[in-house]
Amino acid sequence: MYHGKTFVITVKMQEIEELSNIQIQNEQIYLNLEKETKEENLKSIIRGAFMGAGSVNNPEKEYHLEVDLGNEKNLEVIKKILQQLGIQVKVLGVAIYIKEGESISKFLALIGANKAVMQFEDIRIQKEMRGKVNRLVNCETANLNKTINASIEQIAAIKRLQQTGEFQKLDDNLKEIAMLRLENPNMALVELGKLLKTPIGKSGVNYRLKKIMEIAKRD
Repeated sequence: MYHGKTFVITVKMQEIEELSNIQIQNEQIYLNLEKETKEENLKSIIRGAFMGAGSVNNPEKEYHLEVDLGNEKNLEVIKKILQQLGIQVKVLGVAIYIKEGESISKFLALIGANKAVMQFEDIRIQKEMRGKVNRLVNCETANLNKTINASIEQIAAIKRLQQTGEFQKLDDNLKEIAMLRLENPNMALVELGKLLKTPIGKSGVNYRLKKIMEIAKRD
């Protein structure tokens, strides 16, 4: 029957209690797991709880699924069922919530919201990929800045030695790497090492440039 804009279904309380895990006490609805319950029925209980009092945020903004259970007894029952079904939740008041994307996806699959799972996973994958790309870009930018800053210090030291006439006193290995650094100010140490007459690795290049800087500081 309709009551205003609401469609109301009326059933006898006794029938509800006989056919389900629901008990009615003092006009309050409580879940009961004292009798043995099949897994599919447990999933149905979770599905009903979410449809009646659950919500999930737009994953583009943040991951957050929540179900307000109304009272502590129902909260403990739902939490116990979810743990039994392999889903861990957190508690706030008389509500359970999940903030991990993978766990939310698992919850939606458990209640049979397959289309929602696909949409949620699409957004989650795109979001995680964007995050990985941003982290890589930030990392590469940081490494580039580090290389440039080090190169500026190295070039300054080399030019100082040239101005004081100490550059000519350097051994041939140090002179060679110094000239390569002046010619290739933005090049990484690994690449500089490959340009030497006798190629060496990153640590060898780094050692020679540090040696040059130490000599420049003494003069």
